[in-house]
Amino acid sequence: MNHDTYDLHTHSTASDGTLTPAELVARAAAAGVTVLALTDHDTTAGIAEATAAALEHGIRLIAGVEISATWGERTVHIVGLGVAVDAPELATGLAELRTFRAWRAEEIGRRLAKHGIDDAYEGARGFSNGSLIGRTHFARLLVQRGLAADTNEVFKRFLTHGKPGHVAGQWASLEAAVSWIRAAGGQAVIAHPGRYRLTHTRLLRFIREFHNAGGAALEVVTSTHSRDDILNFARLAREQQLLASVGSDFHGPEHAWLQLGRLPPLPTSCVPVWRDWS
Repeated sequence: MNHDTYDLHTHSTASDGTLTPAELVARAAAAGVTVLALTDHDTTAGIAEATAAALEHGIRLIAGVEISATWGERTVHIVGLGVAVDAPELATGLAELRTFRAWRAEEIGRRLAKHGIDDAYEGARGFSNGSLIGRTHFARLLVQRGLAADTNEVFKRFLTHGKPGHVAGQWASLEAAVSWIRAAGGQAVIAHPGRYRLTHTRLLRFIREFHNAGGAALEVVTSTHSRDDILNFARLAREQQLLASVGSDFHGPEHAWLQLGRLPPLPTSCVPVWRDWS
């Protein structure tokens, strides 16, 4: 019987989380998580620090990444679990995505300046690690400046399609994202499928194309899925012959509604993504 507690989708200051990799691991261990994946956006820079901290705290660290991809003219996220961080294809692909991210951050700053919001790029950079600057960093800045009540409002008013700071993503194809993960010895997982708000027909097409590309699993349990979502995605995972994953998408303790170690269990009808892990 497996009594481990899994969280296979988390973020640190290596991308847009607010805890360092070591702090994240310590918090996860204190919350009772025994198997943790660090899956920062388009980077594996935090894995070494997290691995060392996991040894210290007696938990298992899964090297992961969350790759930004484009499918059907929308941005989707593909988590890679158990990747070799030095695998050439993955490293090269992620480097290309980070190059685009760097340009996009500067462009968001330029567009916000035209809307009367000065020095947004410099301000967002101050919220980041200085190398990977994402939309969440801009959101935190605009909340600090009193331009919105919370980061969700910033996205709605400033950073989504048709808004002043929106810059369309130029990400990996679905096939490329899965290929990089597989070439690095990992398993590809569709992250938080309920967030994409796809019609049932398009969702099925997305899942089937992902599976055909070599994708392994569906994130069935995650912080933004309701109980009905969990049951629906558990059923879809079974029907489409995909494994099932569990991940909080934790970004930091400031999100009081989302804490490590508190996810509902994976439905017993699912085959877990960790089934064949040693």
